[in-house]
Amino acid sequence: MTIRVLLADDQALLRGTFKLLVDSAPDLAVVGEAGSGREAVAMTRSAHPDLVVMDIRMPDMDGLAATQMITADESLSDVHVLVLTTFVNDEYVAEALRAGAGGFLGKGADPDELLHAIRVVARGDALLSPDATKALISRFLAPSPPAPEAVDSLERLTPREREVVTLVAKGLSNDEVAGRLFVTPHTVKTHLYRAMAKLGARDRAQAVIFAYEAGLVHPAGNRP
Repeated sequence: MTIRVLLADDQALLRGTFKLLVDSAPDLAVVGEAGSGREAVAMTRSAHPDLVVMDIRMPDMDGLAATQMITADESLSDVHVLVLTTFVNDEYVAEALRAGAGGFLGKGADPDELLHAIRVVARGDALLSPDATKALISRFLAPSPPAPEAVDSLERLTPREREVVTLVAKGLSNDEVAGRLFVTPHTVKTHLYRAMAKLGARDRAQAVIFAYEAGLVHPAGNRP
């Protein structure tokens, strides 16, 4: 199955370079190019790609605002966003996650890293490593006290789903969670996806954010 990609960057030369790279992969195809955030939103609605590679600093509307508009649109619930930018810092990553992006990558990444990132985010997984996710969420996304709406959402989860979400938020991979709970990685993935569906989380990153907002995990001493 071919992953359909929309490129959003205000630099035409970079878009052209990314297009050549993406189109060189047999399982990927560029279906559109946007030069501004507003154009990215419009083209996403018309072309309905599987994934948008989104720059942050763009004219008319920045990539974070564009990402938020895309992820808030129920008709685009199956569209994922990979933020790709020159300006790599923790605050941008946190803002991108809050906006609904499934991954964050610097433009200095190797070509193979970009292609891998597109595939990972397009299937609904977070591109951040467990440790990076833990550090970012701990620093920027953990409210105190827990958000009441997030606490209420816990009632939708089974005890096992809650356990899986908690361990994922602590920075464990699916394999590590499986080892901790004495189940298979496939079982972990199934529980996580069911939990995400109940919570309205688009991807793993948003499930992690929920765990912190609900108070399942706390900033200090996350790693078990």
